[in-house]
Amino acid sequence: MSTILVTGGTGHLGALVVGRLRAGGHDVRVLSRRAAEYPVDLLTGSGLDAAMAGAEVVVHCASTPRGGDDVAAGHLIEAARRAGTVTNIVYISIVGVDVVPFGYYKVKHQVERMLEASGLGVTILRTTQFHDLVAMAVDALAKVPVVPLPLPKGVRVQPIAVEEVADRMAELAVPTPAGRVPDMGGPEIHPLVDLGRAYLAATGRRRTVFAMPLAGKAYAAFRRGGHLAPSDAVGQGTFADFLAARAARDREDAG
Repeated sequence: MSTILVTGGTGHLGALVVGRLRAGGHDVRVLSRRAAEYPVDLLTGSGLDAAMAGAEVVVHCASTPRGGDDVAAGHLIEAARRAGTVTNIVYISIVGVDVVPFGYYKVKHQVERMLEASGLGVTILRTTQFHDLVAMAVDALAKVPVVPLPLPKGVRVQPIAVEEVADRMAELAVPTPAGRVPDMGGPEIHPLVDLGRAYLAATGRRRTVFAMPLAGKAYAAFRRGGHLAPSDAVGQGTFADFLAARAARDREDAG
């Protein structure tokens, strides 16, 4: 079995990927600033050489909208070159990073280009947004003391189950790189305002949702559906399934 390094291995997606890889018998190294065995800071490169030594595959899940993904990727690429054993870097990206001029998307696209130009073996998977991201966005906006709750007008989303993405990432974490693989989209496309209403109702919050028009090129690209993958709607779990599973977990926790 391969030795696989997972960045962001304690995060929402990364932890699921780690679990699947370990269940498959792989030697998995989880990178984190606070990890006891492999303490790594991707923004400075500290600890990367020790963590990378002997690794064949790198699954790069670490990412933040606060910036620095390109810097982290640069350090990861250089460490992989120095190690001389890495044959495949598997990167999770987002559908639409090349057509939606949103800051976070543009950095993700830059990381894709850096990996492709690195001379290393690379596998890139783009997916639509996770169900959880829709929930997090609504939760964040719901903290604003404004009635009704504003959500972007005319924006549709195609959320996918993070568990399904983790399954695919684990499949791709093999020594042979696959390049840019087919995108993964969720099974259904819905207006964001409709999912926002459904999520608020499922969590017992009575808030009116207002479809608010925005300005700017990024918003226009989202309205055009640049972040959607209707021809790659391979996901199985719907947003309704996500809400039902979340409600079941809440009942278990309360019971």
